[in-house]
Amino acid sequence: MNWFFLYLLLLKATLSSFSGLASLPILREDFVVNHHYLTDRQLNTALVLGRATPGPKGLYIVSVGYFADGYPGAFAAWLALVTPALLVIPMLEFAGRRADSPEVKRILRAVVLASAGISLSATLPLGVDALHGPLSYIIALASMLILIFTKVDTIWVILASAGVGLATLLFHSPAAGI
Repeated sequence: MNWFFLYLLLLKATLSSFSGLASLPILREDFVVNHHYLTDRQLNTALVLGRATPGPKGLYIVSVGYFADGYPGAFAAWLALVTPALLVIPMLEFAGRRADSPEVKRILRAVVLASAGISLSATLPLGVDALHGPLSYIIALASMLILIFTKVDTIWVILASAGVGLATLLFHSPAAGI
């Protein structure tokens, strides 16, 4: 695999997103759909690894690079991850001087809404890959409701969901359909 091409694909994803998971649809399109460097399962695994480890939310991109090309891919991903951070400093200086402008506020609002829509477009196919039976749908729905309507910390929801899944595997109820 061409290291520089991998860097450019990852850079495209990191440059075109403004939060950790906003690059997910771009990564899925490039790595799973177009170039077949990863499967949806590998992308899900990279996402879980990045979310389960301490650090920035976009750190899963390093796992994507690793799954695509081992250590050189992980290094390319890390480089693609830090490049926008170095480029954002002059942009912040520019936008900071114009923060009170209605046009700048509208642009920022549009970027946030577009980012949310892009994230949703990637979440649905990954959800189809991750949800396999009634229990996994119930866990996902319950987790979503708890996170939306309560102030329970995310880590407790993750641990509880993992506990339910593990308990089901240990006591193996075929009707559970994990």
